[in-house]
Amino acid sequence: MTNQRVIRKLVAILAADVVGYSRLMGQDEEGTHARFKALQREFISPKIEEHHGRIVRLIGDGILIEFASVVDALKCAIDVQRQMTDRNAHVPVDKRIEFRVGVNLGDVIIDGDDIFGDGVNIAARLEALAEPGGICISQTVLNHAHGKLDFEAADAGEHALKNIRQPVHVYRVVMDSARRHVERAPAQQALTLPDQPSIAVLPFQNMSGDPEQEYFSDGIVEDIITALSRIKWLFVIARNSSFTYKGRAVDVKQVGRELGVRYLLEGSVRKATNRIRINAQLIDATTGAHIWADRYEGALEDVFSLQDRVTTSVVAVIEPNLSRAEIERARRKPTEKLDAYDLYLRALPEFLSFTPGGYTEGRRLLLKALDIDPKFSLAMALLSFSAAIAQAQGVVALSQDDLQESLKRARAALDADPHHPLVLAYSAYILSLVGHEHERALTLLERSLTLNPNSAFAWRMSAWVHSFAGDYEKAIERFERARRLSPVDPRDHNVCAGLSGAYFFLGRYAESVSWARKAIGQNPIYGPPHRFLAASCVNLGLHDQAREAARRLLEFNPGFTLSRYRIDMPYEDQPQVERFFEALRKAGLPE
Repeated sequence: MTNQRVIRKLVAILAADVVGYSRLMGQDEEGTHARFKALQREFISPKIEEHHGRIVRLIGDGILIEFASVVDALKCAIDVQRQMTDRNAHVPVDKRIEFRVGVNLGDVIIDGDDIFGDGVNIAARLEALAEPGGICISQTVLNHAHGKLDFEAADAGEHALKNIRQPVHVYRVVMDSARRHVERAPAQQALTLPDQPSIAVLPFQNMSGDPEQEYFSDGIVEDIITALSRIKWLFVIARNSSFTYKGRAVDVKQVGRELGVRYLLEGSVRKATNRIRINAQLIDATTGAHIWADRYEGALEDVFSLQDRVTTSVVAVIEPNLSRAEIERARRKPTEKLDAYDLYLRALPEFLSFTPGGYTEGRRLLLKALDIDPKFSLAMALLSFSAAIAQAQGVVALSQDDLQESLKRARAALDADPHHPLVLAYSAYILSLVGHEHERALTLLERSLTLNPNSAFAWRMSAWVHSFAGDYEKAIERFERARRLSPVDPRDHNVCAGLSGAYFFLGRYAESVSWARKAIGQNPIYGPPHRFLAASCVNLGLHDQAREAARRLLEFNPGFTLSRYRIDMPYEDQPQVERFFEALRKAGLPE
């Protein structure tokens, strides 16, 4: 028996592989192998050396590299991806060599020239989450590179990674020369300011010194956004767009141009034992001038009162001449029991990860919240909504009994609180998607939008339900409204997919293809745009492209069948549905 000492060290790890390598080898085995080897020799290896990295191992189409510096690792990744975009500019799409890259900082075990451990495994899992030509990084990498390297990172939420015990907060590096995960208007093309006062609330900085409290400061900001959104005369940017700036040093004038708003609210939250302090400042994004700043302190149980005070102060500063009677403040607490609401806040990022692990954890948290407060309408509504969405996106496979249970929860949430705009929007979508109660759902969504006219989420849900009901022109109008309210939304792929579907059913196939490709560019493993792309290409006579779209769908959803899909199909326009299914058959999707 040996007592060999384990040697460890902290390193930055870069994992990369070639997208669709098997497909490329199947098309031209010798040519692909020769091109890949030449690329390694003439470009990749010199770049790694230039940025002080060391190749740990080569595995087929994959490569593992270690760096002593996070900045060097991220510089190398960005440099390689940008130059690969230039190299591929004149190469046919089906012959391009594109990389996915993941970068992590972790403690690893040294074994000769090799390295092992969770630090390596997380880098590999991050690489798998990256889009073609893209880079995914961990929160740790973002923290260490922040302020030392000029780059943008879009928040992709927490992900439960395979064989990794704790969820990992993931960020996507926004490549300025590649298809962006978040499609932004160029900085010089400022969005036109709305006629009404407009504001974006940026993520508040967590000053508690405890990363586990990040969700709490995020929840405070979400509630301030919700409260401001209920003020009908105020144009408020949705949370999803505001949070793309999380963890980044920002130029307030540029953010104002990108989001198309006059005012920005930023601040910090410090939570210690049973006390909380909120610092907030309002900035005129057109000039960069600070208009107002204040500090709010109180007991933890008074958090909703503190949020009200912040909201009222902001509104009073923006429109000092408006009567206080016109300021509709949101004093409704989602629940009187803060611990249940705490669990709701923790569940939100789990569901937004769109992973099986995230769904399981989010469901556990909400069920625990309902044990504490059985009438907590928001928890009921989110539990119902997340189950149906997870089923629709292929995250989990639910039985019809499970979906009917989701429908029952949506109705129970409406009974518990028929006046909460988010409960109305969550539940209405489930009534339409699962129960096919489109007319009632549209009535509920109109009520939600009356209560909260700036909810990009409610506009998006309304657009989908109008599509399900067969009013495609109205759906397009509402999808576009949702995009304007949340112009840099990380879930813009859902809006693009909805637009693709509406244009398909209107017979405008070229526009359907364009929106489907935008959706796929933002989220390559999201099913709906692949289906609309395949069907539209068939009707345009682009049969090779249709078959390719079907093949890619089956790559990440191998159990997909038309017969199963038909069971879940919520669209009411049966002639159009039959035309859709016939096109999917011609694209090669299995019956």
